[in-house]
Formats: sequence, structure tokens, C-alpha cells
Amino acid sequence: QVQLVESGGGSVQSGGSLRLSCAASGISMFCMGWFRQAPGKEREGVAAIDTRSFTSYADFVKGRFTISRDNAKNTVYLQMNNLEPEDTAMYYCAAVPSFCSYALLKNAGTRGQGTQVTVSS
Repeated sequence: QVQLVESGGGSVQSGGSLRLSCAASGISMFCMGWFRQAPGKEREGVAAIDTRSFTSYADFVKGRFTISRDNAKNTVYLQMNNLEPEDTAMYYCAAVPSFCSYALLKNAGTRGQGTQVTVSS
């Protein structure tokens, strides 16, 4: 069984940066990444990365967010730059064993407890 633990959330002003981390314990999952959910809104996939470091991103974060992975540490990172108030949400780490796409992570059965990101204008 895989357990995912997120860290690194917080509050920043518009234009600021945060780095999220997700440490996985248990077996290594082929695909790991992030989805988010804001109050009153549906979940949306953000970014995904597989063990070969192939990545995919939602259009609304391209050029601002970068996902990376340390396979030796079984840890995934999300560097978020130029944050906007619209990025305010709970961010969840998720993992799936096979096909890797940011769009699929929002429905992943393996997910963490989430870390809050708040961006003020």
C-alpha cells in the first residue's frame, strides 16, 4: 500500500512562489502528480510525471509550474511560480500505477491529505 504525504503549502501574495513536496512510502508508483480543488469547484488535474520524468501539465499552469521527481527518494515536487489568486486551492498529491496524465490524477484512488495554498491579491 502506498501512502502519500504532502508538505510546502502556505500563503503568498500574487506573483509569489511556493514549492510543494510529496513523499511516498511503500511501493514506487509509475505516475505521480498533483490535482487541486477550490471551495465550490470541481477537482482539476494540475501536473503529472512518470518514472522516466515524462511530464504533462494543465494549460492553466504551463510556464508557471514545474513538476519534478526524485525516484531514489520516491518524492515528487511542484515548483509554483508567479502564483495568482485563482491558484488558491487545496492541493493533493496522487499516484496511479500505469498511464500517466495530469487529467487522470484527480480520480486517483491513491492520494494524500492535501496541503492548502492561498494566494492573495
